[in-house]
Amino acid sequence: MKSIILTISTAVSVLVLAGCSKEPLNNLTEEESRIYITNHDSTVNFGSYTTFSVADSVAVISNNRLEGKALTAYDAAIIAAVKAELQARGYTPVSKDANPDLGINISRVYNSSTGLISYPDYWGGYGGYWDPFYWGYGGYGYYFPTYYGSYTITEGALSIDALDLKDASADKQIMGVWNGLVRGTGIFRESNAAGQAKALFDQSAYFSVSQ
Repeated sequence: MKSIILTISTAVSVLVLAGCSKEPLNNLTEEESRIYITNHDSTVNFGSYTTFSVADSVAVISNNRLEGKALTAYDAAIIAAVKAELQARGYTPVSKDANPDLGINISRVYNSSTGLISYPDYWGGYGGYWDPFYWGYGGYGYYFPTYYGSYTITEGALSIDALDLKDASADKQIMGVWNGLVRGTGIFRESNAAGQAKALFDQSAYFSVSQ
């Protein structure tokens, strides 16, 4: 029976959030905000593969819809970084027409959500410590309204998929054998590409020809 193994790591192991801060996550660096998630089929012997090919562009997916393919500076950097990591693990890059054992797809994934949020304690109410008499309204009480706000959030994620092309003909389907996902701040910055690829493969020690 096939099983999926999930591994998650973060740049920081413990976050201490101060209760008096309205926006505690603002203090995190870009690297500290990132989450690295890997999945793999536990029945697969990654040492049985020797060659690979990485798609020459990156898929852009928005709200579960393929918007097209792209090759930005970041896209080129992450493609190169993934190739380098796989070569470092003993795999040989070949063209897609040379029947590679593994096919690698890379995607930029965007999901947008909207909603309404209330902050009943956002005001803090500290102005109520002033004596109302100061304003000429002795005996009055203070009232601070609940704050409502609408929001639209677009979250981005980097997704890397390894596909078994070696057995595709026999199985009559292309099986995904590994996935790496990166979420957080600044993930589509060109200078971060190499570090992201390394982090994903570093926590996937089984992904190697020598395995």
